[in-house]
Amino acid sequence: MLFFKRIKIRSYEIGLYFRDGEFEGLLSEGRHWLFDLFGKVRVDVANMRDAWLAHEKLDMIFKSGALKDRAVVMDLKDDQRGLVWIEGRFTHMLAPGLYAYWQGVRDVRVEVIDARQVRFEHSDLKVIAKSGMAKQLLDICTVDRDRVGVLFIDGRYIDTLSPGLYAFWKGAADARVVEIDMRETTIDVSGQELMTADKVSLRMNALVTYRIADARKAVSSTDDVRQALYRETQLALRAIVGVRELDIFLSDKDVVAQEIEQAVRRRAGELGLSVVSVGIRDLILPGDMKDLMNKVTEANLISRREETAAMRSQANTAKLLADNPTLMRLRELEVLEKIASTGNLNVVLGEKGLAERVVNLL
Repeated sequence: MLFFKRIKIRSYEIGLYFRDGEFEGLLSEGRHWLFDLFGKVRVDVANMRDAWLAHEKLDMIFKSGALKDRAVVMDLKDDQRGLVWIEGRFTHMLAPGLYAYWQGVRDVRVEVIDARQVRFEHSDLKVIAKSGMAKQLLDICTVDRDRVGVLFIDGRYIDTLSPGLYAFWKGAADARVVEIDMRETTIDVSGQELMTADKVSLRMNALVTYRIADARKAVSSTDDVRQALYRETQLALRAIVGVRELDIFLSDKDVVAQEIEQAVRRRAGELGLSVVSVGIRDLILPGDMKDLMNKVTEANLISRREETAAMRSQANTAKLLADNPTLMRLRELEVLEKIASTGNLNVVLGEKGLAERVVNLL
């Protein structure tokens, strides 16, 4: 027995028999005596409970045909990927290459996927995406709630993706997902230095509220849609305020706001946006203009107070005269006296009884 090698194979094992570097066959369960005069026999014992046969000379073993009834052999091409399920549970993903899985000991299923379809879709994508190998072979992205994803493949628009999990094969093509927030957003267009038609400088703060109406257009029309809307609002403010004098602008602020909104809304539609509202938040006048307007307001207030006091005095006098007929007669005599002192007083009598009333009055 000096020149024989003893090999023991257990029930869950299988022997890979090599002589002088060449594969000779498989050794099943039991004890085996192999003649090895020159030490050129080698037996690699594989554990079939591992399901996956990993060996440096797998290609040689495969070509021999010895695995035909023992294992599932997968030879994945460059445009193929494999999904491996063991005992009904997903375990890992296969890149192109040669693989062998033992049959009989464990329930093994290998699903072959065509990677020429750049987007990978599967009913168990959430489970598959968690595996380490999947992250090496797939570009995985998530479109969050209240957002959409604009999908471009090799620079061409393909689809608009709703919230969810998505995966794309690496190397198959250049896949890019641009995520867009679909909720209402507000832009603060503040500190705008404007000049009216009568050369009065003022500062204005405006607010623009908008939402995305066309995600593809919002991504494709400009590199930064928010910044583009901000610039368009600036231009609209200058164009509309600049053709009005200050008095007209102050008296028609609501009309101005409507015109600004119409101008912004028209341009926003071209950018894929929908304007909800545009409003003027603050209007700040220069210091000297503010002082002047305060003085004018103060003067108007004083004038109104004086007018109110005069009217109140006249009302009191009228009430006093109405309650005292004698005072009323005296007042009438004073008026006639003032009239008579300025020149000749001519009395023309026409209506019957008028002279008599004048005489009584005098």
